[in-house]
Amino acid sequence: MEYHSWVMHMGIRNRLREIRHEMMIDHAKEMASTLGISEQAYSRLENQRSQPTLEKAFIYAQKLKRTVDELFYLAPEE
Repeated sequence: MEYHSWVMHMGIRNRLREIRHEMMIDHAKEMASTLGISEQAYSRLENQRSQPTLEKAFIYAQKLKRTVDELFYLAPEE
């Protein structure tokens, strides 16, 4: 199977911080509670240090009344 070079340099990113601000949620702890995860787990997600499983991405989208592609997107790795 042949891969294009751009595929190897892409990563999953999220818009959680942007969405949290749109929702007028000031504290990460409140957003974490909305998603049903710890504040530490949410911080890792928001700061792009971890990625949810596909199943959890759908659950988070449902809880935030968004689509998965509104929360997560493919972008060049930094």
